[in-house]
Amino acid sequence: MGKVTGFLEYERLEEGYEPVEKRLKTWKEFVIGLKEDEAKIQGARCMDCGTPFCNNGCPIHNIIPDFNDLVYRGQWRQAIEVLHSTNNFPEFTGRVCPAPCEAACTLNVNDDPVGIKSIEHAIIDRAWAEGWVVPQPPKHRTGKKVAIVGSGPAGLAAAQQLARAGHDVTVFEKNDRIGGLLRYGIPDFKMEKSHIDRRIEQMKAEGVSFRPGVLVGRMPEGSKVTNWAKETLSAEQLCKDFDAVLLAGGAEQSRDLPVPGRDLDGIHFAMEFLPQQNKVVAGDKLKNQISAAGKHVIVIGGGDTGSDCVGTSNRHGAKSVTQFELLPMPPEHEDKPLTWPYWPYKLRTSSSHEEGCVREFAIATKEFLGEKGRVTGVKTVRVEWKDGKMTEVPGTEQVLKADLVLLAMGFVSPVGSVLEAFGVDKDARGNAKASTDFIGGYRTNVDKVFAAGDMRRGQSLVVWAIREGRQAARAVDEYLMGTSDLPR
Repeated sequence: MGKVTGFLEYERLEEGYEPVEKRLKTWKEFVIGLKEDEAKIQGARCMDCGTPFCNNGCPIHNIIPDFNDLVYRGQWRQAIEVLHSTNNFPEFTGRVCPAPCEAACTLNVNDDPVGIKSIEHAIIDRAWAEGWVVPQPPKHRTGKKVAIVGSGPAGLAAAQQLARAGHDVTVFEKNDRIGGLLRYGIPDFKMEKSHIDRRIEQMKAEGVSFRPGVLVGRMPEGSKVTNWAKETLSAEQLCKDFDAVLLAGGAEQSRDLPVPGRDLDGIHFAMEFLPQQNKVVAGDKLKNQISAAGKHVIVIGGGDTGSDCVGTSNRHGAKSVTQFELLPMPPEHEDKPLTWPYWPYKLRTSSSHEEGCVREFAIATKEFLGEKGRVTGVKTVRVEWKDGKMTEVPGTEQVLKADLVLLAMGFVSPVGSVLEAFGVDKDARGNAKASTDFIGGYRTNVDKVFAAGDMRRGQSLVVWAIREGRQAARAVDEYLMGTSDLPR
């Protein structure tokens, strides 16, 4: 694959970024993609390694060596055909996927891996620019009706696959725009929403119907989960009107931090803060938007969602941003002989961190302090980890100033009341109980009700959601027709 000696001749080339001072003034994407000749060189680095671990490192099993080779040879149209054969939305993964494929790259054993994600990004952007991404309506209609609840990557991938199989697909979304957590969760500076919009237009031309602003089931009273629905449908009605139902909502139930002072004003879940900014960028006017402007911001949680809060706060004009992580600081470089080809444990610094952020590791929140009902500070303590157990370090308590606290500690499960409305059994973590067995996969205990994505597996990556959506589509198609030609 690629050039036989390319990995010896060429170095890894990273995508570029707009300068910090420039990108902080806008909500636009700031990644500078590879040029054609640069992508060709990256493709040339792909080794003829015999066993491409990158394929298995990728949850959707992208046929990576093949599209690397095609880019190297300048066969871009064939490259997008190969990429689309496994991935419905490479413009999403090419922007927000952490690229486990690169961790599994054989070249990564003792060198820098092939820039697979940047090649994928280059392929799909060129495909759109050249007009190669077109609707693929089915040749025949089955007359079967499928409802998909949730319009994130799992729901959209399943909808596109099922529509191309000839089924009448309707996607229900409780919020006012289609896209799920892609739309209301990922900041626009990481992925502009025009990428979702043009896929929606493609899918409409393929026969998919979209119904935003419709809540299926019910939300628990007082829920902080974003819900801009104007209409409600019962689970019973949906099951009555459709031949199959796929539950593909996100894991939106945020993990809370029940310490003294939690009820103070100015303490919010990340998923209260981030969706509001998405709406503002879309042109909506909000009353009482949560703003970081001029504030000392504390972000509790060291993952991607926390990083998104950092980048958003800096664009608001925060006075300072500090991010807490309960675990110790990881090593700057992974132990490759120990971890390859698996996802390594190492320090990851995002573009948002580089824009301005103090990162505190091995720190726990003891209490939120406030005056007149509003948060003014966070009492913390340093912690040590031994044999998997955490202990506080005596004498390390301190108080940090905080005008805004954002809780970004991950998500515990999908909204339980939605599953309860359908009568779907839950697993021990509160997710929909459904296996991925080849026969009858993704089926719940309720007849004709399926579950996939975060709804089934819990909080995960966009690329995992696409995989589950595609596999669930095959399972639904097989259930409806007795057999399926859709890829698994």
